[in-house]
Amino acid sequence: MTSPPEGVEQDYPLQRLTTIRTGGPADWFARAGSSERLAGLLDWARERSLAVGVVGSGSNLLIADEGFRGLVLKLDDDLATIVPEGRRLLCGGGARLPQASAMAARLGLTGLEFGVNIPGTVGGAVKMNANAYGGDLSRVLEWVEVARPGEVDRRTPVDLGFQYRRSNLEPGEVVARASFLLADAEPADVKRTLADMRSQRKAAQPSGIKTFGSTFKNPDDPRAEGRSAGQLLDAAGCRGLTVGGARFSEKHANFVENAGRATTADVIALMAEGRRRVRERFGIELEPEVQILGEVDTSELRS
Repeated sequence: MTSPPEGVEQDYPLQRLTTIRTGGPADWFARAGSSERLAGLLDWARERSLAVGVVGSGSNLLIADEGFRGLVLKLDDDLATIVPEGRRLLCGGGARLPQASAMAARLGLTGLEFGVNIPGTVGGAVKMNANAYGGDLSRVLEWVEVARPGEVDRRTPVDLGFQYRRSNLEPGEVVARASFLLADAEPADVKRTLADMRSQRKAAQPSGIKTFGSTFKNPDDPRAEGRSAGQLLDAAGCRGLTVGGARFSEKHANFVENAGRATTADVIALMAEGRRRVRERFGIELEPEVQILGEVDTSELRS
């Protein structure tokens, strides 16, 4: 069995890489700054039959309290850059989407404004088909480079099978780069739109560490009568609800905060209770939006 590539660390604490600040260590951890290194690390993981996880901004991620039995990757260096080329932005998978939106605004490019309110990376946004405030990622995404064990290939949005909050990217496939093709606009107009969106988010949603983004997807169940997951949770009495050290935010009921020394188990139990209340009140089954690394009992979130 091959030895770990250079820079691969063992028993790496993952808590600090997430905004909710819960969870245990990864058996193996490595940073990848190029597509070639990323593909090589994925190849090594395949040789050892290791599960692979990716940590981006850590804003919509739960780590199992027992940690992750496999290799966790974080993209940096060249895979976290944002490079303009005419009306295109070439972004590494580890680049932060709000920073890409801000750069587009400075350059007088429109189409990526919605990304200012998605506190994640470009790769995570592609994998989850992240959209907000009426924006549509697939409309401006030109192509992505996807790393797999030992190789990298290029795919278009059509190849990614986008659906609401998901793509067809498989375990062991990681977005290394993405190209966004935008349209010309007045920089002042785009900056004004970004400022308005930031204000809307600040007024409606909690921010900072020890919280993560939207917990449940907005339902398409007609019984919701157009209400969002947050509105349903609020109506079901979940605003401020606490289980252990985890709490539904007083500001927005679809956001979970680490109110003390929360564990991932506390967060899951809180989510299950919120889901139960919405089901009993409205007959609607909320679907979790958060990503999970490691072995976590989520049976109460699927029943």
